[in-house]
Amino acid sequence: MPASTVDSVDRARFDNKKAYVAQEEKGESFFDDGREIDLLHSVYGHPSIEEIRGSPANVLKAIDEYGRTRKYLMNVGDDKGRIVADLVAEVKPEVMVELGGYVGYSALLFGDAVRRAGGKRYFSLERNPEFAAVIMSLVDLAGLSDVVKVVVGSSAESIKRLHAQGSLQHIDLMFLDHYKPAYTTDLKLCEHLGLITPGTVLAADNVIKPGNPPYLEYVRSNVEKKRQAITSEESNGVDVHRAFGRNADMYKAREGEEKFSTEVKGNPNLVYESKLVNSFEPTGVPDGVEITRCVAVAE
Repeated sequence: MPASTVDSVDRARFDNKKAYVAQEEKGESFFDDGREIDLLHSVYGHPSIEEIRGSPANVLKAIDEYGRTRKYLMNVGDDKGRIVADLVAEVKPEVMVELGGYVGYSALLFGDAVRRAGGKRYFSLERNPEFAAVIMSLVDLAGLSDVVKVVVGSSAESIKRLHAQGSLQHIDLMFLDHYKPAYTTDLKLCEHLGLITPGTVLAADNVIKPGNPPYLEYVRSNVEKKRQAITSEESNGVDVHRAFGRNADMYKAREGEEKFSTEVKGNPNLVYESKLVNSFEPTGVPDGVEITRCVAVAE
């Protein structure tokens, strides 16, 4: 596989006028402290609520307004969101899956893009039932319920259930933005179930902030290296605290310990081409999206 390339972005290109308020300092909660429900009240109590109804773009503007004037929201944001929305227009996925929906920003932005591209279904998988309820409400407000399907539960169990039901047989485009240690294990699960084939495209958020070295190593590895990892019986186990620190600890405190399967090894024969596209968090902090394309199956 060709070496990963980096698309550089000049820091000066970020428009500070659209920046969200800063993420809370270490030790302070930056999600699941009531702000998500407060956001819902803010959107439905907005003076322009009638203009917001039925308009994904206007719902997104209302969410951004909250993030810029009241409290930080861990959304993909406008800059990184545009990268993935352009990818949707290019790939034209019939089925797109997102892992981690939070308050629905990505489901609104990418679900609308999928519909515009002629796609049929956007699955938004969210473990937290309160967050999922916020997503459902805002998706309905935006008029996207015909395309966006919110699935409540852990990502791995939801993927297995959708596959077993016959609702998910192939993934054209997948956006990973959930519990960072689960990026790699969930991708391997999708490979194991045959959901990833040549033509599938992956877009992984937050690969710079907070970072995801295990995932990047996997999607940038060649077939030989992946085969050797299976032969040597390397585990899917991850030292979560050491690799992901504060974010993983806060997640564990709210959602409980995530269970990782060490049995699903994925499909090492899938050939990926992967590159990092540098961008920004909605606060203006540098981040990036790893775009990975499945291009072949090795013999």
